[in-house]
Amino acid sequence: MEHKRGQWSSELGFLLAAVGSAIGLGNIWRFSYMAYENGGGAFLVPYLVALLTAGIPLLLLEFAVGHERIGSAPLAYAKIKKNWEWLGWWAVTFVMFGIELYYTVVIAWCFKFFLFSFDLSWGADPNNFFFKEFLILSDGPSTIGSIRIPIFSALALIWAVNWFIVYRGIDKGIELANKIFMPLLLILTAVLVFWALSLDGAMAGLRAYLTPDFSKIAKPKVWIDAYSQIFFTLSLGFGIMIAYASYLPEKSNISKSTFLTALINSGYSIFAGFATFSILGYMAKSQGVEISEVVSQSIGLAFVAYPKALTLLPGGNIFGAIFFLCLVVAGLSSSISIIEAFVSAIVDKFGFSRKKVITIVSLLGFLGSIIFTSQGGLFWLDIVDHFLTHYGLVVVGIAECILVGWFFDLEMIREHINKISSIKIGSWWGFLIRIFIPVVLLIILAGDLYTELRKPYEGYSWSSIIFIGVDWVLATLIAAFLIASRPWNTARRHEGGRADNKG
Repeated sequence: MEHKRGQWSSELGFLLAAVGSAIGLGNIWRFSYMAYENGGGAFLVPYLVALLTAGIPLLLLEFAVGHERIGSAPLAYAKIKKNWEWLGWWAVTFVMFGIELYYTVVIAWCFKFFLFSFDLSWGADPNNFFFKEFLILSDGPSTIGSIRIPIFSALALIWAVNWFIVYRGIDKGIELANKIFMPLLLILTAVLVFWALSLDGAMAGLRAYLTPDFSKIAKPKVWIDAYSQIFFTLSLGFGIMIAYASYLPEKSNISKSTFLTALINSGYSIFAGFATFSILGYMAKSQGVEISEVVSQSIGLAFVAYPKALTLLPGGNIFGAIFFLCLVVAGLSSSISIIEAFVSAIVDKFGFSRKKVITIVSLLGFLGSIIFTSQGGLFWLDIVDHFLTHYGLVVVGIAECILVGWFFDLEMIREHINKISSIKIGSWWGFLIRIFIPVVLLIILAGDLYTELRKPYEGYSWSSIIFIGVDWVLATLIAAFLIASRPWNTARRHEGGRADNKG
């Protein structure tokens, strides 16, 4: 059974969807903290170098492969080299049935905190509220505990929204949603930034965020953090950008879309940091302490430090509602892209009804997410996230560079890009894909492995590390090989790519 492949109604729609996938929760709560830790303004040097030498080249590769091979990640890789189809399946499987499962739970937290903002429900002690009243955190990952019904109900709503958007298709669902989400996110973020800049102490916060400490950029860890951040923030290795690019019309300005996606994503990260550190500056001034005493990373920043600041801030309930709505919108634009990457692959492979696949995948995803709504869910989230992002994504990035760079005609891909794009790509791109990016990712991988083997991640027991983290990675890898071993039920495997078809 042949299926009709969806298509973006415009390049703007594709760009907004790609940007929507790239801009996620990490842009708002991870980047600014990382910049602060790694030299402030000086961190922009390794960050921009990483963007130019790894982020943009790898994003360009994924856009070009999806567009030229006309397929989701597994189909595109199968068209390049049949016995590498597993790589595409591994990427979309561990992202869908790993990252997406806990990511939607975090969006559910954000939605609940959006509601809590109106009356500042967390009270005077947001730390106690988040961990002991909201999560009712257990003693560790081995104690799963009960399901937290408030989180479970919010999760059901988040999955329903995801299902509804992806169910409506490429142009009427994902494209339309991002045409609403992305301008809304920018407006909300701008309101936060300019409001925060007007607060007493904001300038002290900005100085902490942006004052360059060039001594720090001599440290290898800072460069590794910069490349890691670029790799994760652009949704590289997820299979998403390959699927999204496959829906582009034949004549599409791929290189222009690549540069715009990467620059908008990075620009948004830097811009959102102005709000974060202005608020932290206000908080430090209000409490008469140093910035270093109020700053915290990731989940602590969003659900503890920020709520604490909002209790001190005049109009903090409205500011809080806008902040958490930003997180919900950013999260949804990314989560729908993950579902689409997997659905696209299944439909390409088996020719099943797209709408039925979306419904089944969304239901399975919701059921799989429930473990992360338990009292031990935060521990499971932490372990699964660490192993899938630090090992799964990095290995996929290395492997896709090897596959396309060494087992395929990379020059043909470059010619395809240059034929239809306004920004021409030089031969330097081949060097970055074949050698430079794999080496950088191997260094990141080796560093993680070295740290891991010296002591278990975050002090968890080895049994928890292996049972939850390692086994999750291996289970998705085995699933990938099993799906890849099944025969193709559509004719698409034999179609080659646009360049092949033109002979």
